[in-house]
Amino acid sequence: MSIESVLSDQLLERFRQRAERYDAENSFATEDFEELAASGYLKALIPESQGGLGWNLEQLALAQRRLATAAPATALAVNMHHVWASVANILKVRGDNRLQIVEDWVAQGEIMAFGISEPGNDSVLFDSKTTASTGSDGAVTFNGIKIFTSLSPAFTRLGVFGKDEETGELVHGFVAKGPGVESMGDWNTLGMRASQSHTTKLVNAVAPQEWVHSRLPVGPNPDLLIFGIFASFLTLTASVYVGIADRAVTLGQETLNKKVHHDGTKYSQDVRARGLLAQASMKLITLDALQRSVAADIDALVDHQGAWFPKLVTLRTLAGDTARENVQVLGQLLGGSGYFRGSEFERLYRDVQASWYHPSNAASASNTVASWLLGPLDAS
Repeated sequence: MSIESVLSDQLLERFRQRAERYDAENSFATEDFEELAASGYLKALIPESQGGLGWNLEQLALAQRRLATAAPATALAVNMHHVWASVANILKVRGDNRLQIVEDWVAQGEIMAFGISEPGNDSVLFDSKTTASTGSDGAVTFNGIKIFTSLSPAFTRLGVFGKDEETGELVHGFVAKGPGVESMGDWNTLGMRASQSHTTKLVNAVAPQEWVHSRLPVGPNPDLLIFGIFASFLTLTASVYVGIADRAVTLGQETLNKKVHHDGTKYSQDVRARGLLAQASMKLITLDALQRSVAADIDALVDHQGAWFPKLVTLRTLAGDTARENVQVLGQLLGGSGYFRGSEFERLYRDVQASWYHPSNAASASNTVASWLLGPLDAS
């Protein structure tokens, strides 16, 4: 099925109309999520033989971009489910089947979420403040705090990791929603409110042995799981912001075609306004090319070796920067009307601010690229 047949114009317009209510109520995008599930969108990366859409990552990235033009918070929420499906696929096509269980779960209708980020842990995947204790039966018990758990009201399986108290290894596994997995209900934010990305408290949350898939050393390492998570998360999260950048250009175009100066001349003939919109569109064209090439190269198993992580963080950083810049341009084109609450511009302006906080942030991205070019900073 094509992207447009799954995410039809009519569906997107319904999502756009609901976005104001979800944002005002600070409520989860329940109806959006139900429609996406009914359309088969949650199984986008699952093979058609298993009831999925059979898409590749590039198709999904473009679909997430399209969804974000209507409802950025809905797109960001469902993004985390798709990330796990993408990680499983990236590993599988490269001969690593340790996450086959994820593909099976998604095919069966389970909803995946990410429990990775922790308060005060800027090492992200390379260390953890969560404890992981391995029992005699191989099950692992996790205790800790995970933040930005998108899809909190809907997920059924949460991917988590923590540090083994005895070996010092980082243990990765899955826990089911239920006892030991407590949502704190604390998502009351500037934007992206419908994602309901609550803090999650793990209190003796148990991952059965068969749900524990990886044990890795502390610190950066070349394990394929790390590449899969970074490639999926950065590419798909970037797509949400490409969608916002895209929508800002569309709304700017509509604005200039409607607005008229006091003397009767159209804003579409205003050289300054035309230049602002043109610059925003040129940035979007550049970003579009990068988004497509990165996603296509992941699908094609292109081996960029040491350049992979610089490419991924550049895409994520540029997507956020361009989205913020294009939304700001839209505000200039709208004029004073954009300053009032309740407009689509006002929601986009707040939603796009979340791009400051997603890993990899600007400082981390710059360090990644600089280390690729120049080597790491001296330990001294």
